[in-house]
Amino acid sequence: MTIRPLAVLAAVALPLVLPAAAQQPGTLAQVQQHLQAAQTMTAAFAQTDRAGKTLNGTLTLKKPGKVRFQYQKGVPLLIVGDGNALWFIDYSVRQVSRWPVRDSPLGVLLDPSRDVSRYAKVVPTGNPQVVSIEAHDPKRPEFGRLTMVFARNASAPGGLMLQGWVALDSQNNRTTVRLSNQRFNVPVSDGAFRWNDPRRSGGRR
Repeated sequence: MTIRPLAVLAAVALPLVLPAAAQQPGTLAQVQQHLQAAQTMTAAFAQTDRAGKTLNGTLTLKKPGKVRFQYQKGVPLLIVGDGNALWFIDYSVRQVSRWPVRDSPLGVLLDPSRDVSRYAKVVPTGNPQVVSIEAHDPKRPEFGRLTMVFARNASAPGGLMLQGWVALDSQNNRTTVRLSNQRFNVPVSDGAFRWNDPRRSGGRR
């Protein structure tokens, strides 16, 4: 299965530079409230590519700046934000790529001070219990286009539960991520965002 890390990263975090949509400002405010209130999150994820192949894993998030996408056993990839930088590690070829967290597509999700209303637009869903947010950054076409989906849930932060997202990258490759077993504001150790550096023996970050 081909893994496109930018699709995963772009999709999860509203890398948005769209003018604010005038419609449904209350909904955008609720999304902002959710992002500010959810200081930590853990979830299982299922990532499906355009060929219909699916990989599973676990997502761990702690604001500000920390996130980990841990793929299932046998998949030699890892995505980690350690609070200072965002790392994509491919253990099969001992390759590591780095982005500054604030410039990464995870910026909005990891920085609760960001104003979503400046960047997002609401997409009508026809279901009052579902909130859909679409984003496209014309200045960063490599992040493609994405749609995040929330379900209204009174027990979740801000009354919204992130269900997953769909990303369409600049090559029109579609990646769908579905979340399950979401848990918010649970204790998360900073040690969860350390990783082994394949470029050196015994290397840890």
